[in-house]
Amino acid sequence: MSCVEGLRANSSQFTLEGEPFCIPGGSIHYFRVPRAHWEDQLMRMKACGLNTLTTYVPWNLHEPEKGTFNFQDQLDLKAFINLAAETGLWVILRPGPYICAEWDLGGLPSWLLQDKDMQLRTTYPGFVNAANLYFDTLVAVIKPLMFEEGGPIIAVQVENEYGSYAKDESYMPFVRHCLQSRGIKELLLTSDNWEGLSYEGVEGVLKTINLQRLSFGAIQHVAETQPQKPLMVMKYWSGWFDVWGEHHHVFHAEELLERGVSINLYMFHGGTSFGFMNGAMDYGTYKPQISSYAKPLPEVLSPCERRVYDPVTIQQHLSLWDSLHFTDKPFRSEKPVNMENLPVNNNNGQSYGYTLYESIITCGGTLNSKNNIRDRALVFVDRQCVGTLDYKTHELALPDGKGEMTLSLLVENCGRVNYGKALDEQRKGIVGDILLNHTPLRGFTIFCLDMKPCFVKRLMSSGQWKSDVKLPSIPGFFQARLYVEGPPKDTFIKLHGWGKGAVFVNGQNLGRHWFIGPQHHLYLPGPWLRSGENQIIVFEEQKADDKIFFAENPDHGKTIDVYKLPFCTLLYK
Repeated sequence: MSCVEGLRANSSQFTLEGEPFCIPGGSIHYFRVPRAHWEDQLMRMKACGLNTLTTYVPWNLHEPEKGTFNFQDQLDLKAFINLAAETGLWVILRPGPYICAEWDLGGLPSWLLQDKDMQLRTTYPGFVNAANLYFDTLVAVIKPLMFEEGGPIIAVQVENEYGSYAKDESYMPFVRHCLQSRGIKELLLTSDNWEGLSYEGVEGVLKTINLQRLSFGAIQHVAETQPQKPLMVMKYWSGWFDVWGEHHHVFHAEELLERGVSINLYMFHGGTSFGFMNGAMDYGTYKPQISSYAKPLPEVLSPCERRVYDPVTIQQHLSLWDSLHFTDKPFRSEKPVNMENLPVNNNNGQSYGYTLYESIITCGGTLNSKNNIRDRALVFVDRQCVGTLDYKTHELALPDGKGEMTLSLLVENCGRVNYGKALDEQRKGIVGDILLNHTPLRGFTIFCLDMKPCFVKRLMSSGQWKSDVKLPSIPGFFQARLYVEGPPKDTFIKLHGWGKGAVFVNGQNLGRHWFIGPQHHLYLPGPWLRSGENQIIVFEEQKADDKIFFAENPDHGKTIDVYKLPFCTLLYK
């Protein structure tokens, strides 16, 4: 145990080990970077002259099912922090429970929403009980890594940007107590944008500010908010997030103020929201975010070697309908049931991916979603696609037919909102009645298509794949094989000529593809490939091509300068 004094904020300048200390830091999220690349990114941070790493902790990854925790492999937080220490970096940990991070539901587990009365980020008993169990487990992992114990963690953030949420005045003291009562004695701090700094704050916890531009006015505002305390910009945005169907956002570089202000670059390395983990924004209009997360800073060391592999040809396909054999047993319900309340995954509900709802109808007419589709549904009559319903389109004409017909709605969770007042309303799938000619549909068969690794493994071993790729069934799965000679290298997958869906390589979910951009490539880490044969599976909803291409560099799409956006847009973050 260290007998030297840790990080302190007792005057206008930080001290560490009793000496004046300034923090030039940067953020890397271990859950957005393949573990094999952790060391490389931390070394780049050190080479840039930074001395402190900050990282969030995503509760939803570490506790995917109630009471079942995972701190192994890609989620080995202890190994990541120890690696930072070996690299010569201090650590500021941001454990949540809410983290925002353009991450599904701001890092909160979706199973919390099984409770119809749930009030996230408050002292509602259901949330408090779950958060206490989370902190019981997490603190047992991180406490030995604290400065007091000889570790590199010099500060811990209390929640994240709560000043902009501020639903419950007892909540932030509760989170502080969760940390301190379990033996966390390092410096505690909060993180808020200009708007959120008006929140009263928490006694004994240092306030820091989040900014997209270092201005004298903003820094002065923080100084006036808490006199004779160190000044720190906890999020100095060096990049910005993108949403599907809009431009790629960029910042122009600018000089940092030399006022003794401590700064955390957000992000130092953005990484990738692999799989279905992207968040969304909703300020009147729902907008799901892409998987590529914030452009990294310029390279200091030579970049990781990349390779442009030869194009691969699609060899087999399997229709969505034939893949249903590999899902868990379907659930039958008179009324539609939202994803989170489906009796799957040990009764933790469905978190991500797609859900297929089927009902028997006897006529065509007007189908009305009543805006109960979350977030996007392909609509089929007898397995023929007749249109799409989403947050913009609520009505659809169904064709007439004779006798009974099967109406199918393939509903995609495009990403839960990660910021703002709508967190409690992020249940996905079908969340209320769907009307046909003003009458609610009844009698549903519901299939969970969360496309977890176990499902993809069953698909890969199936003997039902068809080789006639000239007449594929869409939606469906398309399989190709990539042969790698020598050690695998990083690359980017290009899906020109394809429509919308997701890509799996050797069972790993790389993320979503969608022709509307701005992102047109998917990052494929070299460590996820192997020498020899690799299996690529594309789930495609709309339009398939016969080839998959590769590129050395990503294509982020058309760009727009963030500073040209309306100022109110930036205030939301």
